[in-house]
Amino acid sequence: MSQPAYPFPAEPVGDLEDPTKEIAPKSTWKGRIWDTFDKPPAERKLLFKVDAVILTFASIKNLDQNNANTAFLSGMKEDLNMYGNELVTSTSIWTVGYVIGQIPSNLLLTRVEPRWVIPSLELGWGIATLALYSVKSFKALYALRFLVGLFESGFYPGIHYLLGSWYTPAEIGKRAMIFWLAGSLGQMFSGFLQAAAYKNLSGIHGLAGWRWLFIIDAIITLPIAVFGFFFFPPLPLQGKNTWWLSEEEFTLAQTRLKKIGRAGKKPWTKAKLKNLFLSWHTYFLPMLYVIWNNQWPQPAIGYWLKSFNAKKNPPVPGKTYTVDQINLLPLPQTAIFIVVALSFAWLSDGPFRGRRWPFVYIGAVYSLVIAAIMRSFPLYKNINTTFAMYYISQIGQGAGPLILTSINELCSDDTEKRALLVGAANDLAYVVQAVAPNFVWKTTDFPQAKKGWTWSLALNIILIFWITAILLLIRRDHKKRRQAEIDGHSTGDVSETYDAKAYDSTDGSQPTTPGITTPERKQLAVLQ
Repeated sequence: MSQPAYPFPAEPVGDLEDPTKEIAPKSTWKGRIWDTFDKPPAERKLLFKVDAVILTFASIKNLDQNNANTAFLSGMKEDLNMYGNELVTSTSIWTVGYVIGQIPSNLLLTRVEPRWVIPSLELGWGIATLALYSVKSFKALYALRFLVGLFESGFYPGIHYLLGSWYTPAEIGKRAMIFWLAGSLGQMFSGFLQAAAYKNLSGIHGLAGWRWLFIIDAIITLPIAVFGFFFFPPLPLQGKNTWWLSEEEFTLAQTRLKKIGRAGKKPWTKAKLKNLFLSWHTYFLPMLYVIWNNQWPQPAIGYWLKSFNAKKNPPVPGKTYTVDQINLLPLPQTAIFIVVALSFAWLSDGPFRGRRWPFVYIGAVYSLVIAAIMRSFPLYKNINTTFAMYYISQIGQGAGPLILTSINELCSDDTEKRALLVGAANDLAYVVQAVAPNFVWKTTDFPQAKKGWTWSLALNIILIFWITAILLLIRRDHKKRRQAEIDGHSTGDVSETYDAKAYDSTDGSQPTTPGITTPERKQLAVLQ
């Protein structure tokens, strides 16, 4: 049986308000920039509401996560006597808390309304962030960073799971990237904020400028947590609406998801567990994200700038940088990275028609080359050249959200599996990240960090082989499925048979639309 080149059309092939009515897809230049412009009016209104709530709420991601690094470079190091490996240790302790809560939190989302889970977590980490302003030692910093990590644990994988519960393949890549890049924008904002705090608030009420950063972060975070309790959206296929969507809009949201094979919640059974543990998805998909996440080089430019101010044996005598410059000069690196990463997402959703894998390859090859160069790059020979190298060093790092998007899509027919694997991917990535930096990205090795760049180089080589293995497994499953069709058997994947009866539901929580695209057809799109 012939297969469509791409089973998820970028534009709807039917009227979602009347699925039996076919409409001709239209494409405009505005729709290529933002997909909602080419949608029918009712769908455009629905997506506007959902985008406004989800993307606004998600926009503060990583602001609290990065402020410790910014504060370290702005006086916390000296005030808390952090002259050894304390910063990396504090990050590792944050990671331990982050790892503990991720998978339970994501599975909880399949059973409890997200507006109770995610805002509660944000409220907790806002309070813990506020408490950081008062720390008097790095041991107190360790304790509070653990709590920040614990409360933040469910946010990132939870939002990715939520995106997979609302958006179609022509929409999700852009939104996943915007959510993720909000963290980078948060990092930039944190740099500006710290520079302003250091300059304007240092000494106010007897507090150092870096302490004010934590206070300001909490002032931003806590109201948004309260906002979440009232506005955070539900999961459409769980069947419970929210006050800001009409019944027609909520039904439309459900119809959109059923047409692409998204599944609602189902009970945990022995058969479900067996399929989960026998599926190659369980072992290969999260590990792809683990490898990608840990090949990412630690930001070295701030350490390089601070090294010019060394009291003993400065690398370039007479050349120093102020605290403001140390906070602001790294920001072009983030800005360049954001532009390239956004292009990854728009190309993936648009011209590449939902294909995520090319950007994993592009990023891995580019990052491999950068790591090979930076292992022995003369950092002080030409300052302008070094700036340029740092500024372009992050360009290849934009594939992560597209990897999590792929997990959402490949596990579309099982919401519990989807939640588990998205959570496991991020969780296992941080398990490695809790340990590896203490050996390969030591604070005392910066700014050269030769071991770290070697680690990045090696993992990018592994990343290339791993994504290739996944594509081969998808191709194998597709061949077996096609052979089963030829032999007159069911159209399911050999390891994960699609059981239409299992999706019949009287409560509307399961897909019942005829002609649903199976996960294997989604997998085919990855290859073509």
